[in-house]
Amino acid sequence: MVNKPELLVTAGSLNEIEPLINAGADALLVGNDRFGMRLAGSFSIEDIQEAVAKAHARQVKVYVSLQNLMSNDLLDSLPDYVLALGDAGVDGVEFNDPSVLIAVKTHAPQMKLHWNAEMTTTNYATANYWGRRGAKRVVFARELNMDEITGMKGHLEVESQVQVHGMTNIYHSKRSLVGSYMLHQGRPLDGGSLGKERGLFLLEAERPGEKYPIYEDINGTHIMSSDDICILEDLHFLLEAGVNSLKVEGLLKPLSYNETVVRTYRQVIDTYMTDPANYSYQEQFMDNIRKIQDPDRELTFGFFYKEQVY
Repeated sequence: MVNKPELLVTAGSLNEIEPLINAGADALLVGNDRFGMRLAGSFSIEDIQEAVAKAHARQVKVYVSLQNLMSNDLLDSLPDYVLALGDAGVDGVEFNDPSVLIAVKTHAPQMKLHWNAEMTTTNYATANYWGRRGAKRVVFARELNMDEITGMKGHLEVESQVQVHGMTNIYHSKRSLVGSYMLHQGRPLDGGSLGKERGLFLLEAERPGEKYPIYEDINGTHIMSSDDICILEDLHFLLEAGVNSLKVEGLLKPLSYNETVVRTYRQVIDTYMTDPANYSYQEQFMDNIRKIQDPDRELTFGFFYKEQVY
């Protein structure tokens, strides 16, 4: 029997909680820019408390990103933050640094730990290593192809999570590269924002048709992919492999877009789970996503069908 997976989506504000739940989300990922990175929006502790209350009233889980690069100054306030998350009733946290694991075990052991080390999450042995140290879930690297992901079945001792839709990060620097570039060009910022709301993007001379969103926040510079992953057509392979959580990345997308995507994946998951043996993908499943997809951003399989060379 195939276990029904969780449909996880990022939320950018409190106003997005209920619409995303109504669209079919089983879990929401939120966070604060001080402790998380590349978030759809920055939530205060009070916001997280309210998000948890709204979500739990609908039997939906809330996870918090603690994936920032943990510097010494963050370590001083990490225990209090983790304790506050535990008191708020947060179901779990995503982490990539052992300091978070230690803090959660010490101050909020009831919260689940989801290990997410971005592109280095590439094999079941490492996933199981973190599982034996307290992690309940591993978030697979976006660079893994379909065979590598489905090949984990039978080897994992922890839950698995895969991103199935949305943009991905392709570059990060702690430095303020955009601000430095503009100053070099003689364009003073005058307090202007270089954040997500600015709508900045990069163009390459060799590929002028591809736009790479770029923004800066307190964690540095982030360059995102020029296309969006969309694995809807072959989602059944991940369902057959028993992937536990399917993530829709809502970063830099309007709520209306994310609602449509979540609703569509909800429909396909539920259709498959009703009768896995006789499931077949229908092209019309994609209709609503295609209608709202930015024409400058291609829907692709990402790395799902690319052979990797390590």
